Amino acid sequence: MFVAIISFPRIKEGKDAEFRKWFDSSNQAYAGFQGFISRKLLKPLGSGNYAAIVEFEDQAGFKAMHGSSVRDKEAAQVRPMFAGKTTPKFYEVISG
Repeated sequence: MFVAIISFPRIKEGKDAEFRKWFDSSNQAYAGFQGFISRKLLKPLGSGNYAAIVEFEDQAGFKAMHGSSVRDKEAAQVRPMFAGKTTPKFYEVISG
């Protein structure tokens, strides 16, 4: 299994509800990609920014989604809500 952990930048003032709504709707858009398993939004318990866990069967499926026009459309919708850039880290599940 392939996992990406995305650290989102600070969400601009007044855009939190819109960001959460975007995340839910973008999950529906991404769910149609071959190999998609799940995508979860994480809220910090204290101060900090949102993060997401994205799971695909393999890295090839993730790359296909990431290089798609669907992803381009979703990214264009969310970028104006960010005060900065996302930071992804990629992992391969080896146990569990």
